[in-house]
Amino acid sequence: VAYKIASGIVDGIDEKECLNLSTPMTKDKAVLDAAYQAAAEAIIEKLKEGKDVACLTLGDPTIYSTYIYIHRLVKAQIINGIPSFCAVSAKLGDSLVDRSEQLHIIPSTYDIEDGLKLPGTKVLMKAASKMHLVKETLQRNELKGSMIENCGMPDEHIYHSVEEIPDDAGYYSLIIAKEHK
Repeated sequence: VAYKIASGIVDGIDEKECLNLSTPMTKDKAVLDAAYQAAAEAIIEKLKEGKDVACLTLGDPTIYSTYIYIHRLVKAQIINGIPSFCAVSAKLGDSLVDRSEQLHIIPSTYDIEDGLKLPGTKVLMKAASKMHLVKETLQRNELKGSMIENCGMPDEHIYHSVEEIPDDAGYYSLIIAKEHK
């Protein structure tokens, strides 16, 4: 994940100093820890210079995100954004949960079978790399689901059923699954 933003997304970004704080897409803890440490050190250096630092990310800063590992190292006051599942729910015009329903946030790159058996709404994050399996599992468990790919971005796509969801969805794809009522 690179924390550098393209011009035009934020007003005046061209006048700001941008750090490219890259972290590899791997599950190797040693490699990740080294990348997080390097990013934290770069941020701390800027803070020592008396500069303000904001980490911008296309993902969720506090939910299954690289950001939080860096944040924990820096321990600076950084403003967090709106979780993508809240943005997706708002875009779909529906609540995540009603009355006493439970809400479950599930990382889809791991086994989701048990998580889908929980009562209430299931938010399936990071499903893109296993979308075919995720869709099969949703159908097998008789759950309805909607997905938004690239929510809030120019190339946003909305899918109102599991059947509509493409097997080759992009990385920023989020599914909200509910039990049939």
